[in-house]
Amino acid sequence: MRKLALPDEILLSIQQPARYIGGEVNMCVKDPESVDIRFAMCFPDVYEIGMSHLGMQILYDMFNRREDVWCERVFSPWTDLDPLMRQHKIPLFALESQDPVRDFDFLGITIQYEMCYTNILQVLDLSGIPLHTSDRGPEDPIVIGGGPCAYNPEPLAPFFDLFYIGEGETQYDALFDLYKETCSKGKSRQEFLMEAAKLPGIYVPAFYDVAYKKDGTIDSFVPNRDGIPARIEKELVVEMDEAPYIENPIVPFIKVTQDRVVLEIQRGCIRGCRFCQAGNIYRPLREHSLDYLKSYAYKMLKSTGHEEISLSSLSSSDYSCLKELVTFLIQEFQGRGVNISLPSLRIDAFSLDVMSKVQDVKKSSLTFAPEAGTQRLRDVINKGLTEESILNGATQAFRGGWNRVKLYFMLGLPTETREDMEGIALLAEKVAEAFYDEVPKEKRHGKVQVVASSSFFVPKPFTPFQWAKMCTREEFLERAYLVKDKFKEMKNKKSLKYSYHDADVTILEGVLARGDRNVAAVVEKAYEKGALYDSWTEHFNNDIWMEAFADCGVDPGFYTIRERGLEEVFPWDFIDAGVTREFLVREWKHAMDETVTPNCRQQCSGCGARTYGGGVCFEDSN
Repeated sequence: MRKLALPDEILLSIQQPARYIGGEVNMCVKDPESVDIRFAMCFPDVYEIGMSHLGMQILYDMFNRREDVWCERVFSPWTDLDPLMRQHKIPLFALESQDPVRDFDFLGITIQYEMCYTNILQVLDLSGIPLHTSDRGPEDPIVIGGGPCAYNPEPLAPFFDLFYIGEGETQYDALFDLYKETCSKGKSRQEFLMEAAKLPGIYVPAFYDVAYKKDGTIDSFVPNRDGIPARIEKELVVEMDEAPYIENPIVPFIKVTQDRVVLEIQRGCIRGCRFCQAGNIYRPLREHSLDYLKSYAYKMLKSTGHEEISLSSLSSSDYSCLKELVTFLIQEFQGRGVNISLPSLRIDAFSLDVMSKVQDVKKSSLTFAPEAGTQRLRDVINKGLTEESILNGATQAFRGGWNRVKLYFMLGLPTETREDMEGIALLAEKVAEAFYDEVPKEKRHGKVQVVASSSFFVPKPFTPFQWAKMCTREEFLERAYLVKDKFKEMKNKKSLKYSYHDADVTILEGVLARGDRNVAAVVEKAYEKGALYDSWTEHFNNDIWMEAFADCGVDPGFYTIRERGLEEVFPWDFIDAGVTREFLVREWKHAMDETVTPNCRQQCSGCGARTYGGGVCFEDSN
């Protein structure tokens, strides 16, 4: 029987002790003496969030299929446990074996969003692993970073031994084999990293030097060792059905954010929204076959006992076999008490018909993401969604019995005007009017509810807007107040609700998303001052971060409110994300001209993703 790392008196004194004990259904247990490599897979957030991350579950399942590898899970201790672990000198541990993380060969950290950066340092600190790779010795695990934020790894460069750029299914086997080989030959940590840096998709920050110009921008970024590539190409699964998926997902004891079976139907997106990082770094769109998805749906529902299956993708409506897949799931599973969840759908007649069939809780809210209040600005961002299609979709939904609609917008987008901002309230009003115009009084179930919310724009790496500047905190708030005041003028204001995101968090996200190695010192200083769980509103403390910037002599405005020249070297330019700089520049200019670019199935835009030799780029030739 496993001995738990936390004594009973601590488990009984904290919230949700089930976060730390492991033992869940489908958890993988191996004899540590029978494996060559022990891998601690970490999501630097609380258990409920980390256990809902699909990528982590895929790699956990994949790694544990190897007889010579045992992959275990690690999450950030919540704020009630963190001080107790420090007080009682309990090192951070993996759930499966309850062994200290520092005893593992690898610590792999998923970097899903910028606001978890201080949690990464918490994980290293509680594990007893030196924060800086330069201070680590042969007894410390190799610390690997991966996930979407690894596409600009520079703000975290001093803390990671290596980064894996791209999709994990392709190179981890080679990395593990290399590690076994170097260990068997008695080679050092540095020698392993040297050889790892030559593998596709692997970036070892210590082997690269950055030089800066007098104005603070990057002058050069070059390898400081022979044989190290100057440019890192992202890793990509070309044939989706050849990649392993999850046969036996872990079933948590407690309710997590995604408490259901998740079936990934495709990767990538054809839409080309100019603000969307995921739509660019995951190009080209690649689909799973219908037979593959049917097989895994059976396996996962059987092995978990879950009562809901969710179809995962950036844009589910673009999956070419969606109708056949949904029909199959309804016929096979709904009669067995299994609900079907369909996020990321465009709202049209087909979607509404499907949703009316699959939702247990009938007529829950529908979601539209217009992103901008006017058609002009939607053309600038290449949203591909017209006001007519929004109102038609809402009208069909109201006729079908729905009476609650959510609308997602973004404030601070390039070229935004007062008319664009006020258009948010005007569009919400038109949606409410459609309800009262189309639904007779006797058929209404209460008032319509139109809930609009706006986030603030952050120009992300590898998007056409990476050259754009952000608004200041004051400018963001002025825009939000303007929209809020416009909502108060609407005739149907009692049916409308408006909210906006935290401007301080957005500014910090912008710095961390666009930062260089100089930002790493700020992350470390903020952690030392107590910053933790920054993505959680109740724990975010902007004053700590502003003090950290001041202490380190780093101006956050340098990374946010400064518009970039087309020739500037970005901190992430050494990465080949599959979309060419020429394409991004062309799209940036199209945005300024308010020119729409067709989606990938309508017309190839020459983004560069065709070089991978698969996916939507080659659909016509199949």
